[in-house]
Amino acid sequence: MKWFRRRKAEDVTPSYLPNAEEAAQRFWERWFELVPVVSAALGDGEPHRVEDELRDLVSAMHPDLMFSLEQGHMAMYALVITGQEDPRLRPYTDAWIKAAPPADMVWEFHDSVPPVPDPTEVVVNLGEVRMRLGDYRVVAQVDGDVVDVAVYHPALAELTDQQRQTMTFLPLDVTLGERLAGERLRRVETAQLEPQGTISLLELRSLVRELAGVSDA
Repeated sequence: MKWFRRRKAEDVTPSYLPNAEEAAQRFWERWFELVPVVSAALGDGEPHRVEDELRDLVSAMHPDLMFSLEQGHMAMYALVITGQEDPRLRPYTDAWIKAAPPADMVWEFHDSVPPVPDPTEVVVNLGEVRMRLGDYRVVAQVDGDVVDVAVYHPALAELTDQQRQTMTFLPLDVTLGERLAGERLRRVETAQLEPQGTISLLELRSLVRELAGVSDA
């Protein structure tokens, strides 16, 4: 799993379409032209060949959107475009997913980070730091219908501040799905030392899904 942000500010063209529906329409027009090249690059195991073109395509909708190319749940590949629950960006992701073609055997599309079947099998490489999500431990405190969490991993101390923030939230998003995490997690903190009374990411998933009345099957 690799997430792509926009280029540095000096590299971004600030013009984008304020009309979300029109922006989505232009995206899909260009996507249909580009998708054979994207599929070929992924099939060859070389996603870097199309990263810049996809980044420009997504930024043309709105420069604050993020995207990732992932293994699909039902299809071979998945394209995820998310505004990370930012209400400013919701019109763009709503319009984008509404205009998306039906999923097929090759591609499926998501407007928020979907939960992965087993987050403990995910490994994220940040330079020389290799982080296995199965090594994460979480303290969860339920307050009514929301949960406050403290997140711990032994490698978090080795990261930069920005990386540490990303790797505090990313495991929660891939465990719960971005939307459920946004709805049910209230306060999220990074634990410097491993706290007492921790649970695994899968135990957190069961807890939050039960709280939300969502099946854990």
